[in-house]
Amino acid sequence: MKTLHKRVLVTGGAGFLGSRLCARLIAEDYEVLCVDNFYTATKDNISHLLGHPHFELMRHDITFPLYVEVDEIYNLACPASPIHYQVDPVQTTKTSVHGAINMLGLAKRTKARIFQASTSEVYGDPECHPQTEDYWGRVNPIGPRACYDEGKRCAETLFFDYHRQHRLEIKVARIFNTYGPGMHPNDGRVVSNFIIQALKNEPITLYGDGSQTRSFCYVDDMIEGFIRLMASPPEITGPINLGNPTELSMRELAELIRELTGSRSPLVHRPLPPDDPVQRQPDITRARSLLGWEPRVPLVEGLKQTVAYFEDLIRRGLA
Repeated sequence: MKTLHKRVLVTGGAGFLGSRLCARLIAEDYEVLCVDNFYTATKDNISHLLGHPHFELMRHDITFPLYVEVDEIYNLACPASPIHYQVDPVQTTKTSVHGAINMLGLAKRTKARIFQASTSEVYGDPECHPQTEDYWGRVNPIGPRACYDEGKRCAETLFFDYHRQHRLEIKVARIFNTYGPGMHPNDGRVVSNFIIQALKNEPITLYGDGSQTRSFCYVDDMIEGFIRLMASPPEITGPINLGNPTELSMRELAELIRELTGSRSPLVHRPLPPDDPVQRQPDITRARSLLGWEPRVPLVEGLKQTVAYFEDLIRRGLA
């Protein structure tokens, strides 16, 4: 049974996932400290929370230590799309590694339970399909995506070493592709790219032949997974895959979005970016059995909500 007004720190709290998590925690009577350096986030994401008596916003970069008193920590801070994390790859690695060290140090001092937002990118371009948590991955350690992929892998190492060495209560989630209202319009992600291109009747850009696959989880389902993992017994440390096991190709996604928007956009092809995974699909057996969690929102319904969000941004000249 959670204590009323337990104080929770959310790093990256003004981002796409972080802002939704902050809103969910506030709705459940937690006291929330939202920390963000606003490198990719915007205050618009959390503007509706600013006046709430149980919400506090702090501008801070977690590559520097943070001295606060909290009961739980959700560590979500890090640029998560290639277009953002490749702008300053050294800073991306520092955010994952130094940031993890600083947040783990804070958790150790305050005896807080700590959640790490890891990523399906730890699997790299996988040799097994779907991806299970015991798969070690196939990652290029010196490629243009390595700042993010290897940074997150190192963060997982740190979390499990702090758990073994200092008996810290850790929760590690490997997040697969997530979409929904609140996505950054210029994040370069496939869902936002396709929707904006379709709504503007611009060519929809497919990389390679469009046969590469992804699995898309609606944002509210993902946040539910976060909450359940954090609330799970101490012996459940993860890593646990959180994502939608329904797989589809990029061409199928483009055609579905074109249908939902009534777009006249043609499909155009560009070369595949370096180290871009060919397949991505989570095995969520652990999440189902240990957390009783699986996605509930069908892709079509989630995409309709996301299309409406981007229609509003375009109408206001923000996308």
